[in-house]
Amino acid sequence: MEIGIDSFAAANVKDTTNNSDALVQLLDRMEHADKVGLDVFGIGEHHRKEFLDSAPTMILAAAAARTKRIILTSAVTVLSAADPVRVFQNFATLDLISKGRAEMVVGRGSFTEAFPLFGQNLHHYDELFSEKLDLLLNIRDNESVTWSGKFRPALNDAAIYPRPLQEKLPVWIGVGGTPASFVRAGTLGLPLMVAVIGGETHRFRPLVDLYRNAGAKAGHSPEKLKVGLHSLGYIAETTEKAAADFYPGYAETFTRIGRERGWPPVTRPHFDSQNGPTGALLVGGPEEIAEKILHHSEALGGISRITFQMDNAGLSHTQLLNAIELLGTKVAPLVNK
Repeated sequence: MEIGIDSFAAANVKDTTNNSDALVQLLDRMEHADKVGLDVFGIGEHHRKEFLDSAPTMILAAAAARTKRIILTSAVTVLSAADPVRVFQNFATLDLISKGRAEMVVGRGSFTEAFPLFGQNLHHYDELFSEKLDLLLNIRDNESVTWSGKFRPALNDAAIYPRPLQEKLPVWIGVGGTPASFVRAGTLGLPLMVAVIGGETHRFRPLVDLYRNAGAKAGHSPEKLKVGLHSLGYIAETTEKAAADFYPGYAETFTRIGRERGWPPVTRPHFDSQNGPTGALLVGGPEEIAEKILHHSEALGGISRITFQMDNAGLSHTQLLNAIELLGTKVAPLVNK
């Protein structure tokens, strides 16, 4: 199982004085993740004051120059609001810089700021993604592209460069809880990244089964239909320390986001229920978290990748470095043993 980190490049890391410091420290954490043997590091895409990831390939390219083996991916690229030609060119260039370590996870995004910012109509939320995914895959698979659609000018035998080092740049589909999204990923035979940030992870099993059944019906092999899990999590030396470190910032962040979406304020009993044996949160000591990863994998019928989203809880750079160290040196060996 591939184990790694997803980051939204939080601007509110405890011990930073400005956004420049926050990004430098993020690159330090990416380099550390590579050194302790983690498999993948993803950078999200948001267009909000509290996140510094509006240009994720810039961060990934900077990390490529400081790392040697870790996979560098998006988490996710908001494809609905982007130009697929430019997305491909950015990630193909990243692949060349990193010597074949680039991937992308594409999705529609859980925040909506990108749509008006780039002149897209939110009412076309799914149509935009479907059309742009079709173009992106066409570009990935063909050096010259002839294509037409509803939301972008047509291409007529357009050659698109550069080409990546990898023969076929990996494209994952990032999904939340929409059944049609799982079916689409399976039908296309693309690996699936499931974001489970609340509730109980096993409740996503019917949706993952939809994905696998759609893929089998379309003739794709089981090996091609990989499932990854994106979870909120944090590791410390003990379960008690992990919860004490993580809860205050988690409660502040999700209470604030909840005000925008009509959710109730986060309470400690709510947090504890989410962090129970079947809950989505992965906050605890190394042994407990390794056991929980294996439980989640079994509940979903087997997963190929799991990524931890840690830096949205107001933790310090030192705390995050320590968590990455424990994930690479303690949790990953336990899981893969």
